[in-house]
Amino acid sequence: MQMANGVSRSTNPPGAVVIDPRVLIVGGAVAVLGVAMLIAFLWMVPHAAAREVRAACEGLKPDPRPNPALCKGETCAFPLQAPDFTAVDYRGKQVHLHDFRGKVVLVNFWASWCGVCRTEKPLLDQMAGDLTSDDFVVVALASDRTWSDVLLALVEALSPDTPIPAGEHVPIEQALKAYQQALPSGVPFQVYLDPPADDGNIGAIAAAWGIKAVPESALIDRQGRIRAYFGNKRDWTLPVTETCLRSLIDED
Repeated sequence: MQMANGVSRSTNPPGAVVIDPRVLIVGGAVAVLGVAMLIAFLWMVPHAAAREVRAACEGLKPDPRPNPALCKGETCAFPLQAPDFTAVDYRGKQVHLHDFRGKVVLVNFWASWCGVCRTEKPLLDQMAGDLTSDDFVVVALASDRTWSDVLLALVEALSPDTPIPAGEHVPIEQALKAYQQALPSGVPFQVYLDPPADDGNIGAIAAAWGIKAVPESALIDRQGRIRAYFGNKRDWTLPVTETCLRSLIDED
């Protein structure tokens, strides 16, 4: 500002906008605060979603800590990256756990020789029929050596009035025929063979996960992380089960 003949005259060119530095400081502070609040919100949303899933699944009484075999000698907690595995279907086609990435997966470890598994299968069958979709799949890994044993166990569990071939070593053709007659539409879950690697009863995949008895089940999110683990059987038809599963299916 210059003074000429006692008259104040601005040195800014005509039409110029003059911003008070104090306004810049306040505006900058508001902007920084807004960014900080956005970052805090983005951090809180997934944590809140994780707490919601844990709360929804509490009624199923999941195991509080992972099996030490999954921790590779270190201290770990859920969520925990699920070890990948390779299993085969009855045609001999291989499938990997990572093939289901992007879906919520319930991996159910079971066996034909397991009586508790037999009582759990109808409950698993009903739940899978209700919830299986493009977002959710049930994978049943059977700790068995032959597909005949697996197929006949499914018939016995899900269609108990159907006669099944007798004998210790039923040919796969007979077992498959009995399965197709008893369950012409198949089952709403995916079944794969997990044969033991030694003389024991537990499949190689199950043993690698530290499993010593079946049934056990792992609930895995879309990123391949175990979010909840259930030792022994569960009633998969209870309302609390659907609440637990849907909370993870609906999680962004």
